[in-house]
Amino acid sequence: MNYALNPFIVIWEVTQACDLACVHCRAEAQALRNAGELNTDEGLGLIDQISAMDNPLLVLTGGDPLKRPDLDTLVAHAVRRGLRISVTPSGTALLDSQAVHRFKTLGIARLALSLDGPDKLIHDRFRGVKGSFDWTLEACRAGRSEGLELQINTTISRHNLHLVEDMAPVIARLGAVLWSVFFLVPVGRAGIDQALTAGEFETVFAQLHRIAGKRLFDVKTTEAPHFRRYVAQHMPLGPAPSGSLARMRTGIGDGRGFVFVSHLGEVYPSGFLPLSGGNVRRRGLAEIYRTSKLFTDLRNPDMFHGKCGNCEFRHACGGSRARAYAATGDYLGSDPACSYNPKVAISI
Repeated sequence: MNYALNPFIVIWEVTQACDLACVHCRAEAQALRNAGELNTDEGLGLIDQISAMDNPLLVLTGGDPLKRPDLDTLVAHAVRRGLRISVTPSGTALLDSQAVHRFKTLGIARLALSLDGPDKLIHDRFRGVKGSFDWTLEACRAGRSEGLELQINTTISRHNLHLVEDMAPVIARLGAVLWSVFFLVPVGRAGIDQALTAGEFETVFAQLHRIAGKRLFDVKTTEAPHFRRYVAQHMPLGPAPSGSLARMRTGIGDGRGFVFVSHLGEVYPSGFLPLSGGNVRRRGLAEIYRTSKLFTDLRNPDMFHGKCGNCEFRHACGGSRARAYAATGDYLGSDPACSYNPKVAISI
């Protein structure tokens, strides 16, 4: 797939309204919807534009998508346009069995739910609302009962760094097909004090590599593209491995196969990189993705600076552009959470 023309995945933040109070929230979500959100007609038009970009995967996220009263209308339209849809509702009282049944009836392909610890103490503390863990597990069970694919999203930060391997059996018991592991970027409510060190990234990579090798479910990372570098370094000799390690999609990153549309219509390379290439109220999504300088820069790893620019893995990995920007103000700079030293020396 040519990621210079079309993204592999589009994330649309349909609202920032949410009843949780997560300590790490990228969106700094609020209880009430913003009056400036893309309205229903604008949302339907955006879905048409997304479909025209070779039908990428579409994820409806938030905030909490269930806070939008027109969510069913948006999902139904996306399904009619032939898009494969995933919805990421928050673990609140809104996410009951009836809501899950509606998702199934409407035709969503996958239900993606956040679980940030193996027990309610850890998860609820992170999400800021007592009961979120139980609501999430009930939704997982309801989704499985409805025959929906289940994806579990986990944000790794200081609060649960020591519990990564404890999470695996929980996710397996829930019947998830994918564990999507987000590595915290200090943006929104997330402070630098919650972020992992470069050495801790390597420790978690080793754990994820072992878990993926058991093939209980697929494993992918978000804002940790150097997991691809780790996997490549630790690929065994002999026949190619099967399972998620063999199917890892190389080269997808912020602005490169990945695009995020905010509730206000701003088009970002990811939800964690708060630089806009344009707004869909003024320019088409395809034009922004294909031609804006921000996006074209991000799709050229040879423009990256420092270690990332000199690294032999820059085309498969490239480092987290969001973390580079959060740390240095330079979206083409080096990812400070990578401990790898390139084989090519950096010229001074």
